[in-house]
Amino acid sequence: MFEILLPDNSKLSFKTPTTPFQVARSISAGLAKSAICGRINNDELVDLDTLISSNCSLQIITGKDPEGLEVIRHSTAHLLAYAAKSLFPDIQVTIGPVIEDGFYYDFAYSRPFTPEDLIRIENKMIALAKKNEEVVREVWDRDKAIDFFKSQGEYYKAEIIEDIPESDDITLYREGSFVDLCRGPHVSSTGKLKAFKLLKVSGAYWRGDSKNEMLQRVYGTAWASKSELQDYLFRLEEAEKRDHRRIGKSLDLFHYRDFAPGMVFWHPNGVALWNIVEQYMRDIYKISGFQEVRCPMMLDKSLWEKSGHWEHYKEHMFLTASENREYAIKPMNCPGHVQVFNGKLRSYKDLPLRIGEFGSCHRNEPSGALHGLFRLRNFTQDDGHIFCTENQIQEEVFRFTNQLKKVYSKFGFNNIIYKLSTRPKKRVGSDEIWDKSEKALKNALDQSKVEWEIIPGEGAFYGPKIEYSLKDSIGRVWQCGTIQIDFNMPKQLEAEYVSEDNKRETPVMLHRAILGSMERFIGILIENYGGAFPLWLAPNQVGIATISRDQNEYASKVKKELVSRGIRVVEDLRNEKITYKIREFSLMKLPLVIVLGKAEVEQNSVSVRKRGSKESNSKSLGKFLEDITRDLEHET
Repeated sequence: MFEILLPDNSKLSFKTPTTPFQVARSISAGLAKSAICGRINNDELVDLDTLISSNCSLQIITGKDPEGLEVIRHSTAHLLAYAAKSLFPDIQVTIGPVIEDGFYYDFAYSRPFTPEDLIRIENKMIALAKKNEEVVREVWDRDKAIDFFKSQGEYYKAEIIEDIPESDDITLYREGSFVDLCRGPHVSSTGKLKAFKLLKVSGAYWRGDSKNEMLQRVYGTAWASKSELQDYLFRLEEAEKRDHRRIGKSLDLFHYRDFAPGMVFWHPNGVALWNIVEQYMRDIYKISGFQEVRCPMMLDKSLWEKSGHWEHYKEHMFLTASENREYAIKPMNCPGHVQVFNGKLRSYKDLPLRIGEFGSCHRNEPSGALHGLFRLRNFTQDDGHIFCTENQIQEEVFRFTNQLKKVYSKFGFNNIIYKLSTRPKKRVGSDEIWDKSEKALKNALDQSKVEWEIIPGEGAFYGPKIEYSLKDSIGRVWQCGTIQIDFNMPKQLEAEYVSEDNKRETPVMLHRAILGSMERFIGILIENYGGAFPLWLAPNQVGIATISRDQNEYASKVKKELVSRGIRVVEDLRNEKITYKIREFSLMKLPLVIVLGKAEVEQNSVSVRKRGSKESNSKSLGKFLEDITRDLEHET
């Protein structure tokens, strides 16, 4: 007799070995139908047919659970390989992991896949899923498995098995005529896979090494229900419309060039947007008690060796030399900020010391990883560091969290996700310090009255951290803000202050950022608003269009009045039809367009059209100036 503890703390007793599926069926038919896998002892995910013969805790995982969705996606990747192998017997299947919102599988084949091939493969997947074939886990002898895959022409699979440690089991999953190497777990049958879609194909090197063969990577998405799939495909369609690279071009914000990969050429409109964001954040620095600093772009190798970056991060750094000295262009601002702290002897009375920088950083990212404003080689961080004592951590994190909430709300993001990452296995600092630091972060989050979750073991080696993610207007999650406790770098770089009892102490260093990369955050803003920015954020706020040249002088007067109030104005005084001018301004997504004709000149008025409206509203110039000033004050 043994007992199984369920999540609601109830217990089930069994005389003979049982499986997660049988447990689910004993609870309800509905749970058995929706079950994907099981979790034993809050740790191990197992297949539904795994035998249980001793006391344990068990959670039945369904497609509504994140882990269940991962299993569905992994199983769908196998279904993709099964379908591809059925249609193209000479193909070699390699690896097929789960990724965010889906999966991919890499294939070696003699010719490139076409869009028609993807349709054929997807249709075959649908047919195989309808067959509802059982998915069975098998443990094989290592040599037998290698010989089997070689006999199938699957030399990549044989290579993977040869690299698996001798102590590990060789587990395979069989569904119908298809056998694939995998640790599992998987769905119990292909019929569990009902909502999937193949998306695209791209190139990928075997094992990510450019020296290896180029493979074809087929991407797909899978969900627990067809409605979730349709919602995701709608978000994909919306994301395509909102792509910041396309909008950046259409609004004349920025562009890229091959001779500066991963770097941005900002146009006047883009610089206007950048300056609005940066100036707002600069004001936040002042309100938050931060002093702005500026550090060198290039620092001697010795400093990077002391900080640990040379050993662990050198391959991502741009290096140079002068007069027999080696330098690195900074990939991050932290070591420079410690030098600011070390610029003079500090007292405990100086703490907390808050310094910030809009620091330009360079990282030698692989060219294949570059992606618009979201992944660059040169980017600017709204980077700040707080030097404080252990007892000041909680209050500083509380202040930061509240400030971050206000900033995100200002930019239109009110749905924030808070995650606390705790100590990893490999770390510096005593357990006592980690206990105190993690408690301070937890208390600060509770003090801020926000819901948060713990991500065990995901902290940095130098300290725990909180990550702040925001949801945009189409439901995508972007991790932007962070605050991290660092016990290591201040000690490595010999930062000290004089304590109250006149001793030299090492300060705690808090790394913090609200926006993260300025470029990335601007890309998020562009996609969140689809380029249709609110009035305060728009690079150009008002467009002035004249019906004929007779109104040009009056247009200059209106523009002068607006500019004197700090309004950003663009005008079109060309000898073109007014409908054409309005259309041009519409494509620029201007919040307001003023049309000036004979009547407006005579009445000292303006005809105002709001973005997205086909109706115009006539009002006196004075009234319009009052209204726009009030609207801006309300937004800011």
